[in-house]
Amino acid sequence: MPRLRRSVLAVLIVFTALTGCGVGGSNTDCNLAGCTVTFPRSGEAAVSVLGVSARLVDVTEGRATLEVAGQTVTVPVGGETQAEGFTVSVESVTDTEVVVRVAGQIN
Repeated sequence: MPRLRRSVLAVLIVFTALTGCGVGGSNTDCNLAGCTVTFPRSGEAAVSVLGVSARLVDVTEGRATLEVAGQTVTVPVGGETQAEGFTVSVESVTDTEVVVRVAGQIN
Protein backbone atom coordinates (compact mmCIF):
# COMPACT_ATOMS: atom_id res chain seq x y z
CA MET A 1 0.00 0.00 0.00
CA PRO A 2 2.80 2.55 0.68
CA ARG A 3 4.05 2.14 -2.91
CA LEU A 4 0.58 2.99 -4.25
CA ARG A 5 0.39 6.11 -2.08
CA ARG A 6 3.80 7.26 -3.30
CA SER A 7 2.73 6.74 -6.92
CA VAL A 8 -0.47 8.70 -6.42
CA LEU A 9 1.46 11.47 -4.65
CA ALA A 10 3.99 11.64 -7.50
CA VAL A 11 1.19 11.94 -10.09
CA LEU A 12 -0.47 14.71 -8.05
CA ILE A 13 2.81 16.63 -7.77
CA VAL A 14 3.41 16.44 -11.55
CA PHE A 15 -0.19 17.48 -12.27
CA THR A 16 0.09 20.44 -9.87
CA ALA A 17 3.37 21.56 -11.44
CA LEU A 18 1.86 21.48 -14.93
CA THR A 19 -1.34 23.35 -14.22
CA GLY A 20 -1.43 27.10 -14.67
CA CYS A 21 -3.37 29.90 -13.08
CA GLY A 22 -4.38 32.92 -15.10
CA VAL A 23 -5.29 36.49 -14.23
CA GLY A 24 -7.10 38.91 -16.53
CA GLY A 25 -8.72 36.39 -18.84
CA SER A 26 -5.60 34.41 -19.75
CA ASN A 27 -5.98 30.72 -20.60
CA THR A 28 -3.37 27.98 -20.22
CA ASP A 29 -3.02 24.50 -21.67
CA CYS A 30 -0.13 22.50 -20.21
CA ASN A 31 1.39 19.10 -20.91
CA LEU A 32 4.75 17.47 -20.24
CA ALA A 33 6.38 19.48 -23.05
CA GLY A 34 5.33 22.91 -21.70
CA CYS A 35 2.43 25.32 -21.58
CA THR A 36 0.56 27.24 -24.25
CA VAL A 37 -0.79 30.51 -22.89
CA THR A 38 -3.42 32.66 -24.60
CA PHE A 39 -3.22 36.24 -23.37
CA PRO A 40 -5.93 38.80 -24.18
CA ARG A 41 -4.46 41.91 -25.81
CA SER A 42 -6.41 44.27 -23.56
CA GLY A 43 -6.02 44.68 -19.82
CA GLU A 44 -3.58 43.14 -17.36
CA ALA A 45 -2.70 39.59 -18.41
CA ALA A 46 -0.56 37.25 -16.30
CA VAL A 47 -0.31 33.53 -15.55
CA SER A 48 1.61 31.19 -13.32
CA VAL A 49 2.96 28.21 -15.30
CA LEU A 50 5.67 25.66 -14.65
CA GLY A 51 6.36 27.32 -11.31
CA VAL A 52 7.03 30.81 -12.72
CA SER A 53 5.05 33.93 -13.53
CA ALA A 54 4.53 34.97 -17.16
CA ARG A 55 3.00 38.31 -18.16
CA LEU A 56 2.23 40.00 -21.45
CA VAL A 57 3.76 43.48 -21.32
CA ASP A 58 3.21 44.87 -24.83
CA VAL A 59 2.66 43.99 -28.47
CA THR A 60 4.15 46.19 -31.19
CA GLU A 61 4.61 45.49 -34.91
CA GLY A 62 4.36 41.69 -34.66
CA ARG A 63 6.61 41.45 -31.60
CA ALA A 64 5.41 40.51 -28.12
CA THR A 65 7.20 41.76 -25.04
CA LEU A 66 6.79 39.34 -22.14
CA GLU A 67 8.05 39.03 -18.61
CA VAL A 68 8.91 35.43 -17.74
CA ALA A 69 10.35 34.54 -14.32
CA GLY A 70 11.25 38.20 -13.82
CA GLN A 71 13.14 38.56 -17.13
CA THR A 72 11.74 40.77 -19.89
CA VAL A 73 12.07 39.43 -23.44
CA THR A 74 10.78 40.56 -26.85
CA VAL A 75 9.91 37.80 -29.30
CA PRO A 76 8.66 38.12 -32.90
CA VAL A 77 5.71 36.01 -34.07
CA GLY A 78 7.13 32.62 -35.05
CA GLY A 79 10.33 33.26 -33.09
CA GLU A 80 11.66 32.06 -29.76
CA THR A 81 14.15 33.06 -27.09
CA GLN A 82 15.43 31.91 -23.71
CA ALA A 83 14.37 33.39 -20.37
CA GLU A 84 15.61 32.08 -17.02
CA GLY A 85 15.90 28.48 -18.19
CA PHE A 86 12.71 28.47 -20.27
CA THR A 87 12.16 28.58 -24.02
CA VAL A 88 9.58 31.27 -24.85
CA SER A 89 7.98 31.37 -28.28
CA VAL A 90 5.21 33.48 -29.78
CA GLU A 91 2.87 31.35 -31.90
CA SER A 92 0.40 34.03 -33.02
CA VAL A 93 -0.75 37.60 -32.50
CA THR A 94 -4.25 38.80 -33.46
CA ASP A 95 -6.26 41.91 -32.71
CA THR A 96 -7.70 40.22 -29.62
CA GLU A 97 -5.09 37.75 -28.31
CA VAL A 98 -1.47 36.61 -28.15
CA VAL A 99 -0.60 32.91 -28.04
CA VAL A 100 2.70 32.10 -26.32
CA ARG A 101 4.46 28.80 -25.58
CA VAL A 102 6.60 28.42 -22.46
CA ALA A 103 8.68 25.24 -22.16
CA GLY A 104 11.38 24.08 -19.81
CA GLN A 105 14.77 23.42 -21.36
CA ILE A 106 15.78 19.78 -21.54
CA ASN A 107 19.38 19.15 -20.50
